[in-house]
Amino acid sequence: MCNLYILLCRDNSLYTGVAKDIEERLEVHNSGKGSKYVNSRKPFKLIYTECFESWSEALKREIEIKKWSREEKINRLKLNIGNLRNTPHIVRK
Repeated sequence: MCNLYILLCRDNSLYTGVAKDIEERLEVHNSGKGSKYVNSRKPFKLIYTECFESWSEALKREIEIKKWSREEKINRLKLNIGNLRNTPHIVRK
């Protein structure tokens, strides 16, 4: 099983990625060994996930979502973009 995920970063930007194990991937991002984009925008919060049977399906969906504007992502996926500060689900390092 593979997962697509979206992170809300400190600068209020959205990061979309794919992982087999989301918890493990968040630990990698948090350790600074993940993407440079997320590393430079910590802290971050996981705000959206989708599960897929195959890596291929997850990658296709990632490509589709990455083509959307920020507003399209928020509206189409009904993302709850709140204040990153004072959020209990925040991942900090």
